[in-house]
Amino acid sequence: MITQEPLLVTLVRLIDRLPLPPPPPKRGRGRPRTYPDRLFLKALVIMIVRHLHKVHELLTVLAQPTTEMAQLRALLTLPEGRYPTRRTWERRLAALPDTLPAQIACLGRQLVATLRPWDACGRAAAIDSTVLRARGGVWHKKDREAGEVPHTSIDTAAHWTKSGWHGWVYGWKLHLVTTVAGVWLPLAAELTAANAADNAVAPLLLAELPAEVRFVLGDRHYNTAEVRAACAEADRVLVASQYGRYPHTDDGVEVRRVFHKLRSTAIENFNEQFKGLFDAHGPVPTTGLTNTRRFALGAVLVYQLLLWQRHEHGLDLRVGLKPALKAA
Repeated sequence: MITQEPLLVTLVRLIDRLPLPPPPPKRGRGRPRTYPDRLFLKALVIMIVRHLHKVHELLTVLAQPTTEMAQLRALLTLPEGRYPTRRTWERRLAALPDTLPAQIACLGRQLVATLRPWDACGRAAAIDSTVLRARGGVWHKKDREAGEVPHTSIDTAAHWTKSGWHGWVYGWKLHLVTTVAGVWLPLAAELTAANAADNAVAPLLLAELPAEVRFVLGDRHYNTAEVRAACAEADRVLVASQYGRYPHTDDGVEVRRVFHKLRSTAIENFNEQFKGLFDAHGPVPTTGLTNTRRFALGAVLVYQLLLWQRHEHGLDLRVGLKPALKAA
């Protein structure tokens, strides 16, 4: 009898085939690391898929006496039998979010080469941010200015932003670049407090894009000299909404309308699918910048891995993702 490997185990195994970004030019002080970064990326995949947001939750689940957990423990153990202590898990998982933007971009470039999303369309990418609500209460402006935290549930690392769709929101921004194609593939990502300006984060994301990208589609928040310069440096064209009263009457308005529709279809649908997959329509399940970056950016990485796994098995890359992930 042939048994099928659980999806979670398959996703964790993919980490061993993951392309890693270049290491920093100079290693920090201290002892050489015993455990490789891949091991903690594997643990992150388990945490995201199983909705585990604290180290003790991860270790408790891994200790369960099931066949699946035995397979996962084996994948988290070095060949000589060494297994991280709880303190090592805590320290390395706390440091992991700083490496995730580069890792997401690195895997995004590989997936572009593997999935070839632009074979039947123009090589465009859409850039935008989506708001994630903070867990707990909100920190009102008058209390923040006075330095008073009226309730312990308030995540003081989050901040306010005004969304055209949701109104005023206290929380975070997930900044994303995705392909404009038949598959919505994340190419770059970062998480900040909600008050971070989109155009300030954009150059960092654009620097990580695959060389194939020729058009960057954004809304008017990206229509700035800094973002245009970042695109021009990589020989890309920025197509962004114009400021000023509607309707616009300049010669490029009809072309921009077509591109804006493509951008909206790609990234807004991706945002909704992403939030549905990872239960992010409500407040995030974490507090603090480190934990929330690990959750949000880890979810983007798992989304990429899921597309990779489904491509290798000949499955649809846009339909059936949520049932597959829920059953993992």
